[in-house]
Formats: sequence, structure tokens, C-alpha cells
Amino acid sequence: MLLPVNITLGVVLALLLAVAAGIAAFASLGRSRHIVLAGLRAAVQLAAVSSLIGWVVHAFAPTFAFIALMFAVAVWTAGRRVTDNRSRWWVAVPIGAGVVPVVAVLLLTGLVPVRGIALIPVTGILIGGALTATVLGGRRALDELATRHGEVEAAMALGLPDREARLEIARPAASDALLPGLDQTRTVGLVTLPGAFVGMLLGGASPVQAGAVQLFVLVALMAVQAAAVATVLELVARGRLHRSGGGAFATGR
Repeated sequence: MLLPVNITLGVVLALLLAVAAGIAAFASLGRSRHIVLAGLRAAVQLAAVSSLIGWVVHAFAPTFAFIALMFAVAVWTAGRRVTDNRSRWWVAVPIGAGVVPVVAVLLLTGLVPVRGIALIPVTGILIGGALTATVLGGRRALDELATRHGEVEAAMALGLPDREARLEIARPAASDALLPGLDQTRTVGLVTLPGAFVGMLLGGASPVQAGAVQLFVLVALMAVQAAAVATVLELVARGRLHRSGGGAFATGR
């Protein structure tokens, strides 16, 4: 067992959460409350999932209901992070565009069996990767358009179509969303040993098997994130995903 589940673990977790919030407060980062709430939510949610997962993974309908719940929460979270209006629901498209094809290929090829014990964790990892890429790509693209709106309008005035003008400005910024995944893949085994690798070893798998699973996860994540960023960029360029305020430029009309 990697970590004993006892009172010591609870005390250490509480101290680490307090340290994180304290550092954020000391540095005036403005996220102390969010850090505490995120830690508490994680504890409650993981406790609930730990209680339910044994039942969910053994039945077909609950497995897919749980996956649908993960997807819905990802869409809700990403939408709130990217924008403050009803266009937030468009984030379901890039998350789905990244996750659905990859999961379909894995199921059709038999690499991942149609069993909850395998399907839920793999799909959860991919949804999480798509969520991160969509949030980073969408926020960076919209921030760049807001900051450099004069350049976009100038390009339109010169005859460049709206979509192409926005793409020219937003594409470099949105592509930065791929950097965390690229860096993780480039440094795997040298800087960190990710969760899938460690989990396989703790579960009794050989180092070769653990390495193969981790490589599979990292490559699948890169495919998911690339699709998510490309899709969210297209939605921003077409004005489907936008922010309130700023008149016609903000709404994409």
C-alpha cells in the first residue's frame, strides 16, 4: 500500500491544504478560498466515488451513466472557466470531439474492454485531459482576441474574412494549451513517474506492462487534447464561443 488510510494521512492532507492556501494568501494570489474549497470538494467527491465505484463497475448501465456524469461535470466546469454566457455550452463539442473518437477506437480494437473497471478510469483520464485543453485553449484564444481586437478589426477591414482574421490572432495563443501535455510526455520517466505507471506497479504488473500502459495513456491524451484545442479554436473563430460585452466583436456577429 502506497499510503496508509489513517488519522496521520488526514492530518498531513489538512496541513498541506492549509499551507497551499496560506502561500496563496501571502503572495496575494487571490485563490486561497478556492484552494480550500477545491481540497474539501475533492475529499467529499472521492469519498463518494470510492463508495459507489465497486457497484458501478459491475453493471453496464451504471457504468455508462457514470461516464455521462463525468462528461457533464467536465462540460459544466470548462464552460464556467471559458466564458460567462450561454455560449459556454459549446465547450461540450471540443470535449466530445477529443474523447469520443479515441474511446471508440479503443473499444473497437479491443484494447479497452467494455467493462467498467477498465472503461471508467481510461475515459476519466481522457475527459480530464480534454477538459484541461479546452479550458486553456478557449481562455487563451478569447483573451488574445480581446487584447488584440484592433488587429482583428484591421484584418477584416482589409478584406480578410471574420473567421480567418480571428484564427490568425487566436491560433498561436490557443496552441499553448498543448504544452503541458507535450512536456509531460517528453519528460515521462525522467522527471516524473505518472499515476498510471505507479498504479500498475502497485497492482502487481511488471515494469514493462506498466510502461506500455503509461505510454498508451500519454499518446491517447495527446490525440484527445489536440482535437479539443483545434475544435475550441474553430468555435472561437466562428464566434460560437464568445464572451459578454464588446458588442459585435465579442459575439462574433
